[in-house]
Amino acid sequence: MTTKPAAAAARATVYGYPRQGQHRELKKAIEGYWKGRVTADALRATAAELRAATWRQLADAGIDEVPTGDFSYYDHVLDTTVMVGAVPERHRDAVAADPLAGYFAMARGTQDVAPLEMTKWFDTNYHYLVPELSPDTVFAADSAKQVAELKEALALSYTLGTAARPVLVGPVTYLLLAKPAPGAPADFDPLTLLDRLLPVYAEVLADLRAAGAEWVQLDEPALVQDRTPAELNAAARAYRDLGTLSDRPKLLVASYFDRLGEALPVLAKAPVEGLALDFTDAAAANCDALVAVGGLPGKRLVAGVVNGRNIWVNDLTRSLSTLGTLLGLADRVDVAASCSLLHVPLDAAAERDIDPQILRWLAFARQKTAEIVTLTKGLTLGTGAIAVQLAANRADLASRAASPITHDPVVRARTVAVTDADARRSQPYPERAAAQRAHLGLPLLPTTTIGSFPQTAELRTSRADLRAGRIDTAGYEERIKAEIGEVIAFQEKAGLDVLVHGEAERNDMVQYFAEQLTGYLATQHGWVQSYGTRYVRPPILAGDISRPEPMTVRWTTYAQSLTSRPVKGIAYRAGHHARLVLRPRRPTPRRHRPAGRPRPARRGQRP
Repeated sequence: MTTKPAAAAARATVYGYPRQGQHRELKKAIEGYWKGRVTADALRATAAELRAATWRQLADAGIDEVPTGDFSYYDHVLDTTVMVGAVPERHRDAVAADPLAGYFAMARGTQDVAPLEMTKWFDTNYHYLVPELSPDTVFAADSAKQVAELKEALALSYTLGTAARPVLVGPVTYLLLAKPAPGAPADFDPLTLLDRLLPVYAEVLADLRAAGAEWVQLDEPALVQDRTPAELNAAARAYRDLGTLSDRPKLLVASYFDRLGEALPVLAKAPVEGLALDFTDAAAANCDALVAVGGLPGKRLVAGVVNGRNIWVNDLTRSLSTLGTLLGLADRVDVAASCSLLHVPLDAAAERDIDPQILRWLAFARQKTAEIVTLTKGLTLGTGAIAVQLAANRADLASRAASPITHDPVVRARTVAVTDADARRSQPYPERAAAQRAHLGLPLLPTTTIGSFPQTAELRTSRADLRAGRIDTAGYEERIKAEIGEVIAFQEKAGLDVLVHGEAERNDMVQYFAEQLTGYLATQHGWVQSYGTRYVRPPILAGDISRPEPMTVRWTTYAQSLTSRPVKGIAYRAGHHARLVLRPRRPTPRRHRPAGRPRPARRGQRP
């Protein structure tokens, strides 16, 4: 396939980028601040260095327009709550006394004041802090963070040669993700506050324009969900009002995570200058939907053709085909990832323990950025300009498709052989329960613990010594045995009836099992933000899964040899294991998925 050059040079951009830094510098600085070892000024300096480093990395990769405002100390929705002045009443005094300490109090709580509740950002593993709103909420603009970060980027742009585009959570999504504040009527709908919120957004947009913003991106991912006519009317009203402001930058309304559905004609008709749409997986239907509404004449289209939610290399040929189709549907077409790259690790090149051939299948944030730039070049200059990259990409895709890691015939044969009988026990539950009671001789209400004991400093040191070669495997295992012995003795002394071995051997509740299964890849530096300073390294589900040998029997058996009381084996719930894995996502059902009532927040400090 040969793609002709675009009429105008396309631009490469991203909506957001991992925040933590190459060595999780942000996490360390924030937790140091919480412990009093890092000053507020030192934390701010680290954050500024990380932002500048990100913009330089993006510019060096060839990105033409960098995002600003996507950086956060804890959560971008919490940042929006501060921006619109919706600080809960119980946190106002703390925020007024010390804005930074008050910000973290909203996120983590204190001994006396509960934090905001936390729930998942749509169907990702990222968690946001749920805004609390009531009929009495009074909004007030505070654009200090957004303006300051834009000015930082603009100061660099003269040497980097990039444009800077502030990214904000859109007003409709912000309200749709909010919940009634404590004391508000249970049937209160935060969306009824839209007319009160829009003037605040207008003020923020004016501030950003005055600071030098040519474009501002307003993220409205909630509009990819099925929405009621009233909610669609609210979106139409919001972008009619914001679009007709006289003192504003150009507006780019972005949606992602799915196709836009009935909201597409609403936004296509809105008086805004651009739309950013997802064209990956199920959202590829956005292409046909654009044709159905007559395209976006006179508007800018930012096409999210690189999947921002998985860790696999892009099919460049397929993406170029999509981009070629889109060229005639808008005034200009630019290239991006499907969503913020916040949801993937930073750099696959940092991995040293993954086979080099397999490593070529992986694309973390930096590799996805390179793919965006390659596609932009191909769209602008034609496929001949990227012939080498296309050939390498086809080879990588073919290598993965043919690999025994991704397709294990033994596993597939066993799967085919599974019958309904395999899902049923040979004895009914009452018989099994009676046999267990007779065998174990436990009291009516036996006592036990969940399973894991703390990973002590000695254990962590031993694990580091093993990695560094200061001790061998035998020495490390002796340390594990000693720890298990201490845990068993402690539980016996405490009088527990059913003991656990404490899981001293497990470096991570997910990684430990993934490393013992075929079909998974474990990373050393594949950190992804779950919330705040909580980063996880999800194993990569690369292919068919099998278990070469027992995973928990050895250490449970050893623990049982130390006591006459029963020791229970501790595995890990398979569903939770799979949910944390970075893998290609199945299309999400087209249904209304409101934020609902998130899980209650804990009192005391959230980590």
